[in-house]
Amino acid sequence: MSDFNNRPAWMEDELVRNIPEEKLDFLNKMFNKMNARKQAAGPMKSQKEMLMMMMPVIKEAKAAHLSLSPGELQAAIAAIRKYSTPEELRQIDDICNKF
Repeated sequence: MSDFNNRPAWMEDELVRNIPEEKLDFLNKMFNKMNARKQAAGPMKSQKEMLMMMMPVIKEAKAAHLSLSPGELQAAIAAIRKYSTPEELRQIDDICNKF
């Protein structure tokens, strides 16, 4: 997702300006995967279900030696929340509460 014209607004936010592009791309892929899964099958009912869905993305991040510090993750979530709909905010809260 290196085409800046197709980047979500949260990836351009001041909150994430210090997070490397590769990490932002990873987070974007993760949230897109969660959103696609939710649209296809409805909300996730358990932490186990969420982890099973995320394992391929997590493995890809490990293979690329990507990890997020707690501060980077908090900044990214705050930026994503700024540009989210009420339904997306509920989904983000649900995901955060499961972890």
